[in-house]
Amino acid sequence: MPTYDDRDDAARQLLQALPPLAGEDVVVLALPRGGVPIGAVIAEALDAPLDLILVRKVGAPRNRELAIGAVTGSGDAGLVVNTPVARLFGMTRADVDALAASERTELERRRRAYLGDKAPVPVTGRTVVLVDDGIATGTTLRAALASLRQMKPRRVILAVPVASADVLDTLQAEVDMLICPEPHLHFGAVGGAYRRFDQVPDDEVIRLMRNAALRQRKAHEPRD
Repeated sequence: MPTYDDRDDAARQLLQALPPLAGEDVVVLALPRGGVPIGAVIAEALDAPLDLILVRKVGAPRNRELAIGAVTGSGDAGLVVNTPVARLFGMTRADVDALAASERTELERRRRAYLGDKAPVPVTGRTVVLVDDGIATGTTLRAALASLRQMKPRRVILAVPVASADVLDTLQAEVDMLICPEPHLHFGAVGGAYRRFDQVPDDEVIRLMRNAALRQRKAHEPRD
């Protein structure tokens, strides 16, 4: 039986599970594309800025759904390797890096499409609520967290509607708080926890990000 009607329902349930954050300097970071509708609801409810943390899964040979790594940017520092999967396929870090070339290209396309020339929201010294619509292998989330740690937030709250219990155990030590109302994958897939789990198109991500930016500008406009 699915736990959530859709991503909006999942966002509302995550909001109920979040700790009190009044008085904290909060930033909501979402993983595109599926995490953005959830992040938009949470950011609006918290009156917090919404930004993206861009990560691309690197699929294994002959099984693109299986994450052999993930990229957050160019260079070796932007690559996270799923070592057990890489060993299974007999691949070195250099092999995974070569496989990641097309994903780095897509990462840059998404950065330009979603954010244009918008500067990233600063997170140093702030409370970050990191959201996605679910976690399967955890490789993408680990890459996002590695990138996020370099930005030196005050604390990180990872909030996801559904995930594998085994993966949650491995992520627990990497965040200050982990919130996951449904710690079991239905039928082995994130989408099994949702009644409606449509793909989120690029134009929806762009619309949500523009709306969030407009909301923040209006909230900080000087009043007569």
